[in-house]
Amino acid sequence: MNEISTDVLIIGASLAGAAAAKRTVDAGFQTITIEKKELPRHKICSGILSPRGYAFLRENFGEPPDNAFHTPKWVTGVNFLFPNGLQLPMPFIPGPTPHIYRKFADYHVVRESRTEVHERTEFRDMETGAKDVRVRARRVGTGEEIIYRAKYVIAADGPRSEAVAKLYPAFRDSIYWFVVGQKYYRADLDLDPQWFHFTINSRLGYYTWTHAENGCHIIGYTDEHGEPWPRGHGNAVEYFQQHHGLRIHEEVFKEGCLENFGMSLTNHFVFGERRVLVTGQAAGFLNMMAEGMSCAMHSGAIAGESIVESFTRNRDANAIYDELIQSERKRTVDQWNPLKILFDNPHEADLKAAIMKFPIADRAYMVKEMLAYIGQFRGYHWVAPILSASIRRLFLGRY
Repeated sequence: MNEISTDVLIIGASLAGAAAAKRTVDAGFQTITIEKKELPRHKICSGILSPRGYAFLRENFGEPPDNAFHTPKWVTGVNFLFPNGLQLPMPFIPGPTPHIYRKFADYHVVRESRTEVHERTEFRDMETGAKDVRVRARRVGTGEEIIYRAKYVIAADGPRSEAVAKLYPAFRDSIYWFVVGQKYYRADLDLDPQWFHFTINSRLGYYTWTHAENGCHIIGYTDEHGEPWPRGHGNAVEYFQQHHGLRIHEEVFKEGCLENFGMSLTNHFVFGERRVLVTGQAAGFLNMMAEGMSCAMHSGAIAGESIVESFTRNRDANAIYDELIQSERKRTVDQWNPLKILFDNPHEADLKAAIMKFPIADRAYMVKEMLAYIGQFRGYHWVAPILSASIRRLFLGRY
Protein backbone atom coordinates (compact mmCIF):
# COMPACT_ATOMS: atom_id res chain seq x y z
CA MET A 1 0.00 0.00 0.00
CA ASN A 2 1.40 3.36 -1.09
CA GLU A 3 1.44 6.23 1.45
CA ILE A 4 1.75 9.89 0.44
CA SER A 5 2.10 12.95 2.68
CA THR A 6 1.10 16.48 1.69
CA ASP A 7 0.16 19.81 3.23
CA VAL A 8 -3.28 19.96 1.59
CA LEU A 9 -5.37 17.27 -0.04
CA ILE A 10 -8.33 18.34 -2.18
CA ILE A 11 -11.05 15.83 -3.03
CA GLY A 12 -12.51 16.64 -6.44
CA ALA A 13 -10.93 18.40 -9.45
CA SER A 14 -13.74 20.93 -9.53
CA LEU A 15 -14.05 24.71 -9.87
CA ALA A 16 -14.22 24.96 -6.07
CA GLY A 17 -11.24 22.65 -5.66
CA ALA A 18 -9.19 24.58 -8.21
CA ALA A 19 -9.97 27.92 -6.55
CA ALA A 20 -8.83 26.50 -3.21
CA ALA A 21 -5.69 25.01 -4.74
CA LYS A 22 -4.81 28.31 -6.40
CA ARG A 23 -4.58 29.92 -2.96
CA THR A 24 -2.60 27.17 -1.25
CA VAL A 25 -0.21 26.53 -4.15
CA ASP A 26 0.48 30.24 -4.63
CA ALA A 27 1.32 30.44 -0.91
CA GLY A 28 3.90 27.68 -1.34
CA PHE A 29 2.11 24.72 0.26
CA GLN A 30 2.18 21.28 -1.30
CA THR A 31 -1.28 20.55 -2.65
CA ILE A 32 -2.58 17.32 -4.16
CA THR A 33 -5.99 16.94 -5.79
CA ILE A 34 -7.53 13.51 -6.23
CA GLU A 35 -10.15 12.99 -8.93
CA LYS A 36 -11.97 9.70 -9.54
CA LYS A 37 -12.34 10.35 -13.28
CA GLU A 38 -9.82 11.01 -16.02
CA LEU A 39 -9.45 14.67 -17.01
CA PRO A 40 -10.93 16.39 -18.90
CA ARG A 41 -14.19 14.85 -17.69
CA HIS A 42 -17.85 15.50 -18.47
CA LYS A 43 -19.87 17.57 -16.00
CA ILE A 44 -23.67 17.90 -15.99
CA CYS A 45 -24.25 21.65 -16.03
CA SER A 46 -26.10 24.31 -18.01
CA GLY A 47 -22.82 26.20 -18.28
CA ILE A 48 -24.44 29.62 -17.76
CA LEU A 49 -21.75 31.32 -15.67
CA SER A 50 -22.78 34.48 -13.81
CA PRO A 51 -20.93 37.75 -14.56
CA ARG A 52 -19.45 37.64 -11.05
CA GLY A 53 -18.19 34.12 -11.64
CA TYR A 54 -16.72 35.00 -15.02
CA ALA A 55 -14.85 37.95 -13.52
CA PHE A 56 -13.40 35.67 -10.81
CA LEU A 57 -12.40 33.03 -13.35
CA ARG A 58 -10.54 35.48 -15.58
CA GLU A 59 -8.85 37.24 -12.68
CA ASN A 60 -7.58 34.02 -11.10
CA PHE A 61 -7.07 31.66 -14.05
CA GLY A 62 -6.96 33.81 -17.17
CA GLU A 63 -9.29 33.68 -20.14
CA PRO A 64 -10.29 30.07 -20.89
CA PRO A 65 -9.36 28.55 -24.28
CA ASP A 66 -11.87 28.54 -27.14
CA ASN A 67 -12.88 24.91 -26.51
CA ALA A 68 -14.09 25.91 -23.02
CA PHE A 69 -17.17 27.65 -24.48
CA HIS A 70 -20.41 26.37 -25.96
CA THR A 71 -22.27 27.91 -28.90
CA PRO A 72 -23.79 30.45 -28.51
CA LYS A 73 -20.86 31.73 -26.49
CA TRP A 74 -22.72 34.64 -24.86
CA VAL A 75 -25.96 34.70 -22.87
CA THR A 76 -27.75 38.03 -22.50
CA GLY A 77 -29.70 37.22 -19.35
CA VAL A 78 -32.58 35.25 -17.83
CA ASN A 79 -36.02 35.31 -19.45
CA PHE A 80 -38.95 34.31 -17.22
CA LEU A 81 -41.76 32.47 -19.01
CA PHE A 82 -45.30 32.62 -17.59
CA PRO A 83 -48.17 30.17 -18.21
CA ASN A 84 -50.18 32.61 -20.36
CA GLY A 85 -47.25 33.27 -22.70
CA LEU A 86 -45.92 36.47 -21.12
CA GLN A 87 -42.13 36.79 -21.10
CA LEU A 88 -40.10 38.82 -18.60
CA PRO A 89 -36.53 39.31 -19.90
CA MET A 90 -33.91 40.43 -17.36
CA PRO A 91 -30.50 41.20 -18.89
CA PHE A 92 -27.46 40.68 -16.70
CA ILE A 93 -26.49 44.02 -15.22
CA PRO A 94 -22.76 43.96 -16.18
CA GLY A 95 -23.67 42.69 -19.67
CA PRO A 96 -23.74 39.27 -21.40
CA THR A 97 -22.03 36.37 -19.69
CA PRO A 98 -20.38 33.29 -21.22
CA HIS A 99 -21.86 29.87 -21.82
CA ILE A 100 -18.97 27.67 -20.72
CA TYR A 101 -18.27 24.03 -21.51
CA ARG A 102 -17.51 22.56 -18.09
CA LYS A 103 -15.46 19.65 -19.43
CA PHE A 104 -12.74 21.96 -20.71
CA ALA A 105 -13.34 25.00 -18.46
CA ASP A 106 -12.80 22.87 -15.35
CA TYR A 107 -9.72 21.32 -16.94
CA HIS A 108 -8.36 24.80 -17.64
CA VAL A 109 -8.73 26.08 -14.07
CA VAL A 110 -7.34 22.88 -12.52
CA ARG A 111 -4.23 23.13 -14.67
CA GLU A 112 -3.84 26.85 -13.98
CA SER A 113 -4.10 26.23 -10.22
CA ARG A 114 -0.86 24.19 -10.49
CA THR A 115 -2.10 21.57 -8.06
CA GLU A 116 -0.67 18.08 -8.40
CA VAL A 117 -3.54 16.00 -9.80
CA HIS A 118 -3.95 12.29 -9.16
CA GLU A 119 -6.56 11.21 -11.70
CA ARG A 120 -8.60 8.00 -11.59
CA THR A 121 -8.22 8.07 -7.81
CA GLU A 122 -11.38 7.47 -5.84
CA PHE A 123 -11.92 8.70 -2.28
CA ARG A 124 -12.93 5.84 0.03
CA ASP A 125 -12.66 6.88 3.68
CA MET A 126 -10.92 9.20 6.10
CA GLU A 127 -9.87 9.44 9.74
CA THR A 128 -9.34 12.81 11.37
CA GLY A 129 -6.61 13.29 13.95
CA ALA A 130 -5.17 16.05 16.09
CA LYS A 131 -2.43 16.93 13.60
CA ASP A 132 -3.50 15.49 10.26
CA VAL A 133 -6.17 13.62 8.31
CA ARG A 134 -5.66 10.12 6.98
CA VAL A 135 -7.50 9.58 3.68
CA ARG A 136 -7.87 6.18 2.07
CA ALA A 137 -8.24 6.16 -1.71
CA ARG A 138 -8.22 3.59 -4.51
CA ARG A 139 -6.93 3.71 -8.07
CA VAL A 140 -9.79 3.18 -10.51
CA GLY A 141 -9.07 0.21 -12.74
CA THR A 142 -6.18 -1.29 -10.79
CA GLY A 143 -7.74 -1.31 -7.32
CA GLU A 144 -4.46 -0.15 -5.78
CA GLU A 145 -4.97 1.23 -2.26
CA ILE A 146 -3.35 4.57 -1.40
CA ILE A 147 -3.12 6.37 1.93
CA TYR A 148 -2.83 10.15 1.94
CA ARG A 149 -1.76 12.00 5.08
CA ALA A 150 -2.61 15.68 4.88
CA LYS A 151 -2.50 18.48 7.40
CA TYR A 152 -5.80 19.70 5.92
CA VAL A 153 -8.39 18.23 3.56
CA ILE A 154 -10.81 20.18 1.37
CA ALA A 155 -13.97 18.37 0.25
CA ALA A 156 -14.91 19.80 -3.15
CA ASP A 157 -16.59 16.73 -4.65
CA GLY A 158 -20.04 18.09 -5.44
CA PRO A 159 -23.59 17.64 -4.12
CA ARG A 160 -23.33 13.89 -3.49
CA SER A 161 -20.04 14.36 -1.66
CA GLU A 162 -18.62 11.08 -0.39
CA ALA A 163 -16.31 13.01 1.93
CA VAL A 164 -19.28 14.77 3.55
CA ALA A 165 -21.07 11.43 3.90
CA LYS A 166 -18.09 10.06 5.84
CA LEU A 167 -17.74 13.18 7.97
CA TYR A 168 -21.49 13.38 8.72
CA PRO A 169 -22.99 9.87 8.31
CA ALA A 170 -26.60 11.04 8.82
CA PHE A 171 -26.32 14.08 6.58
CA ARG A 172 -27.79 12.73 3.35
CA ASP A 173 -30.99 11.73 5.11
CA SER A 174 -31.34 15.17 6.69
CA ILE A 175 -31.87 17.22 3.50
CA TYR A 176 -34.22 17.20 0.51
CA TRP A 177 -32.89 15.76 -2.73
CA PHE A 178 -34.07 16.76 -6.17
CA VAL A 179 -33.78 14.93 -9.49
CA VAL A 180 -32.47 17.27 -12.17
CA GLY A 181 -32.43 16.05 -15.75
CA GLN A 182 -32.18 17.46 -19.23
CA LYS A 183 -32.75 16.19 -22.74
CA TYR A 184 -31.01 17.54 -25.83
CA TYR A 185 -33.14 17.85 -28.96
CA ARG A 186 -32.60 18.74 -32.57
CA ALA A 187 -35.56 21.04 -32.68
CA ASP A 188 -37.05 24.39 -33.60
CA LEU A 189 -38.12 26.71 -30.79
CA ASP A 190 -39.65 30.18 -30.93
CA LEU A 191 -37.41 31.61 -28.20
CA ASP A 192 -34.30 33.76 -28.52
CA PRO A 193 -31.21 31.48 -28.30
CA GLN A 194 -29.20 34.27 -26.64
CA TRP A 195 -31.20 33.92 -23.40
CA PHE A 196 -31.59 31.36 -20.62
CA HIS A 197 -35.35 30.72 -20.40
CA PHE A 198 -36.83 29.80 -17.02
CA THR A 199 -40.49 29.00 -16.31
CA ILE A 200 -42.43 30.68 -13.51
CA ASN A 201 -45.03 27.96 -13.40
CA SER A 202 -46.00 26.03 -10.25
CA ARG A 203 -47.50 23.30 -12.44
CA LEU A 204 -44.13 22.46 -14.00
CA GLY A 205 -42.21 21.31 -10.95
CA TYR A 206 -39.53 23.19 -9.07
CA TYR A 207 -37.20 24.17 -11.87
CA THR A 208 -37.94 23.96 -15.59
CA TRP A 209 -35.83 25.65 -18.24
CA THR A 210 -34.62 25.68 -21.82
CA HIS A 211 -31.62 27.09 -23.63
CA ALA A 212 -29.72 26.57 -26.86
CA GLU A 213 -26.44 24.67 -26.88
CA ASN A 214 -24.29 23.60 -29.82
CA GLY A 215 -27.13 23.25 -32.30
CA CYS A 216 -29.52 21.63 -29.82
CA HIS A 217 -32.32 22.87 -27.62
CA ILE A 218 -32.21 21.61 -24.03
CA ILE A 219 -35.40 21.00 -22.07
CA GLY A 220 -34.60 20.59 -18.37
CA TYR A 221 -36.88 19.63 -15.52
CA THR A 222 -36.53 19.24 -11.74
CA ASP A 223 -38.66 17.44 -9.19
CA GLU A 224 -38.29 15.89 -5.76
CA HIS A 225 -36.44 12.61 -5.52
CA GLY A 226 -38.95 9.79 -5.85
CA GLU A 227 -41.37 11.65 -8.11
CA PRO A 228 -42.00 10.31 -11.67
CA TRP A 229 -39.44 12.44 -13.50
CA PRO A 230 -40.26 11.21 -17.06
CA ARG A 231 -43.89 12.24 -16.69
CA GLY A 232 -42.93 15.67 -15.34
CA HIS A 233 -40.40 16.19 -18.11
CA GLY A 234 -43.05 15.17 -20.63
CA ASN A 235 -45.34 17.88 -19.24
CA ALA A 236 -42.53 20.41 -19.66
CA VAL A 237 -42.01 19.37 -23.29
CA GLU A 238 -45.75 19.68 -23.92
CA TYR A 239 -45.73 23.16 -22.36
CA PHE A 240 -42.95 24.36 -24.69
CA GLN A 241 -44.74 22.80 -27.66
CA GLN A 242 -48.01 24.57 -26.86
CA HIS A 243 -46.66 27.96 -25.81
CA HIS A 244 -43.32 28.45 -27.54
CA GLY A 245 -43.48 26.49 -30.78
CA LEU A 246 -41.18 23.60 -29.83
CA ARG A 247 -40.95 21.23 -32.80
CA ILE A 248 -38.76 18.20 -32.04
CA HIS A 249 -36.96 16.45 -34.87
CA GLU A 250 -34.70 14.14 -32.88
CA GLU A 251 -33.70 13.37 -29.29
CA VAL A 252 -29.91 13.48 -29.18
CA PHE A 253 -28.91 12.91 -25.58
CA LYS A 254 -30.21 12.84 -22.03
CA GLU A 255 -28.61 13.06 -18.60
CA GLY A 256 -29.52 13.65 -14.99
CA CYS A 257 -28.31 13.72 -11.42
CA LEU A 258 -29.37 14.27 -7.83
CA GLU A 259 -29.00 17.82 -6.54
CA ASN A 260 -29.07 19.41 -3.08
CA PHE A 261 -30.16 22.96 -3.92
CA GLY A 262 -32.55 22.89 -0.99
CA MET A 263 -29.55 23.57 1.27
CA SER A 264 -29.20 27.14 0.02
CA LEU A 265 -32.97 27.59 0.06
CA THR A 266 -33.19 26.61 3.75
CA ASN A 267 -29.80 28.04 4.84
CA HIS A 268 -28.60 24.54 5.78
CA PHE A 269 -24.87 24.40 5.01
CA VAL A 270 -22.01 22.16 6.16
CA PHE A 271 -18.53 23.66 6.34
CA GLY A 272 -16.60 20.78 7.89
CA GLU A 273 -14.72 20.10 11.11
CA ARG A 274 -11.55 18.48 12.48
CA ARG A 275 -9.16 19.66 9.72
CA VAL A 276 -11.68 18.97 6.93
CA LEU A 277 -13.14 22.00 5.12
CA VAL A 278 -16.21 21.54 2.89
CA THR A 279 -16.74 23.91 -0.02
CA GLY A 280 -18.69 24.45 -3.23
CA GLN A 281 -21.88 22.51 -3.74
CA ALA A 282 -20.68 19.86 -1.29
CA ALA A 283 -21.19 22.55 1.37
CA GLY A 284 -24.57 23.54 -0.09
CA PHE A 285 -23.70 26.55 -2.26
CA LEU A 286 -26.06 27.08 -5.19
CA ASN A 287 -27.52 30.31 -6.53
CA MET A 288 -31.25 30.65 -7.13
CA MET A 289 -31.06 30.18 -10.90
CA ALA A 290 -29.23 26.90 -10.16
CA GLU A 291 -25.91 28.50 -11.12
CA GLY A 292 -23.40 27.09 -8.67
CA MET A 293 -20.14 27.88 -10.42
CA SER A 294 -19.61 31.41 -9.12
CA CYS A 295 -20.28 30.59 -5.45
CA ALA A 296 -18.24 27.39 -5.83
CA MET A 297 -15.17 29.33 -6.91
CA HIS A 298 -15.59 32.03 -4.29
CA SER A 299 -16.19 29.56 -1.44
CA GLY A 300 -13.29 27.41 -2.64
CA ALA A 301 -10.99 30.41 -2.57
CA ILE A 302 -12.12 31.21 0.97
CA ALA A 303 -11.35 27.62 2.02
CA GLY A 304 -7.86 27.91 0.54
CA GLU A 305 -7.28 31.29 2.17
CA SER A 306 -8.35 29.86 5.53
CA ILE A 307 -5.76 27.12 5.31
CA VAL A 308 -3.03 29.57 4.29
CA GLU A 309 -3.99 31.74 7.27
CA SER A 310 -3.82 28.67 9.51
CA PHE A 311 -0.33 27.73 8.33
CA THR A 312 1.10 31.22 8.50
CA ARG A 313 -0.44 32.34 11.81
CA ASN A 314 -0.83 29.02 13.60
CA ARG A 315 -4.62 29.31 13.86
CA ASP A 316 -7.34 26.72 13.45
CA ALA A 317 -8.36 26.61 9.77
CA ASN A 318 -11.91 25.45 10.51
CA ALA A 319 -12.49 28.39 12.84
CA ILE A 320 -11.11 30.82 10.26
CA TYR A 321 -13.22 29.28 7.51
CA ASP A 322 -16.39 29.38 9.62
CA GLU A 323 -15.81 33.09 10.05
CA LEU A 324 -14.77 34.06 6.52
CA ILE A 325 -17.36 31.95 4.70
CA GLN A 326 -20.30 33.84 6.21
CA SER A 327 -20.13 36.57 3.56
CA GLU A 328 -20.58 34.03 0.77
CA ARG A 329 -23.25 32.23 2.76
CA LYS A 330 -25.24 35.46 3.15
CA ARG A 331 -24.87 36.34 -0.52
CA THR A 332 -26.20 32.93 -1.55
CA VAL A 333 -29.09 32.81 0.94
CA ASP A 334 -30.15 36.35 0.01
CA GLN A 335 -30.79 35.18 -3.54
CA TRP A 336 -33.48 32.82 -2.24
CA ASN A 337 -35.01 35.32 0.18
CA PRO A 338 -38.32 36.75 -1.15
CA LEU A 339 -37.92 39.89 0.95
CA LYS A 340 -34.47 40.53 -0.52
CA ILE A 341 -35.78 39.87 -4.03
CA LEU A 342 -38.59 42.37 -3.54
CA PHE A 343 -36.85 45.18 -1.67
CA ASP A 344 -33.18 44.73 -2.56
CA ASN A 345 -31.31 43.43 -5.59
CA PRO A 346 -29.49 40.20 -4.67
CA HIS A 347 -29.18 38.99 -8.27
CA GLU A 348 -27.11 40.19 -11.20
CA ALA A 349 -30.30 41.27 -12.99
CA ASP A 350 -32.89 43.87 -11.99
CA LEU A 351 -36.28 42.21 -11.44
CA LYS A 352 -38.02 45.40 -10.34
CA ALA A 353 -36.87 47.42 -13.35
CA ALA A 354 -37.87 44.61 -15.73
CA ILE A 355 -41.36 44.06 -14.33
CA MET A 356 -42.19 47.78 -14.08
CA LYS A 357 -41.96 48.08 -17.87
CA PHE A 358 -45.22 46.12 -18.21
CA PRO A 359 -48.82 47.40 -18.01
CA ILE A 360 -50.37 47.10 -14.56
CA ALA A 361 -52.63 44.19 -15.58
CA ASP A 362 -49.61 42.16 -16.71
CA ARG A 363 -47.75 43.05 -13.52
CA ALA A 364 -50.67 41.83 -11.43
CA TYR A 365 -50.70 38.53 -13.30
CA MET A 366 -46.94 38.01 -12.99
CA VAL A 367 -46.99 38.80 -9.27
CA LYS A 368 -49.75 36.23 -8.72
CA GLU A 369 -47.80 33.56 -10.60
CA MET A 370 -44.55 34.38 -8.78
CA LEU A 371 -46.25 33.95 -5.42
CA ALA A 372 -47.71 30.61 -6.48
CA TYR A 373 -44.33 29.47 -7.78
CA ILE A 374 -42.37 30.46 -4.66
CA GLY A 375 -45.07 29.05 -2.37
CA GLN A 376 -44.57 25.49 -3.66
CA PHE A 377 -41.10 25.21 -2.08
CA ARG A 378 -40.91 23.46 1.27
CA GLY A 379 -40.89 25.98 4.10
CA TYR A 380 -42.03 28.82 1.85
CA HIS A 381 -45.80 28.48 2.19
CA TRP A 382 -45.73 31.58 4.42
CA VAL A 383 -44.61 33.79 1.55
CA ALA A 384 -47.95 34.50 -0.13
CA PRO A 385 -49.98 35.75 2.84
CA ILE A 386 -47.17 37.80 4.41
CA LEU A 387 -45.82 39.43 1.25
CA SER A 388 -49.03 39.95 -0.71
CA ALA A 389 -49.63 43.56 0.40
CA SER A 390 -45.97 44.53 -0.01
CA ILE A 391 -45.80 43.07 -3.51
CA ARG A 392 -48.95 44.85 -4.60
CA ARG A 393 -47.56 48.11 -3.29
CA LEU A 394 -44.16 47.62 -4.92
CA PHE A 395 -45.20 46.39 -8.36
CA LEU A 396 -48.80 47.54 -8.71
CA GLY A 397 -48.66 50.90 -6.97
CA ARG A 398 -51.54 50.10 -4.59
CA TYR A 399 -52.54 47.85 -1.68
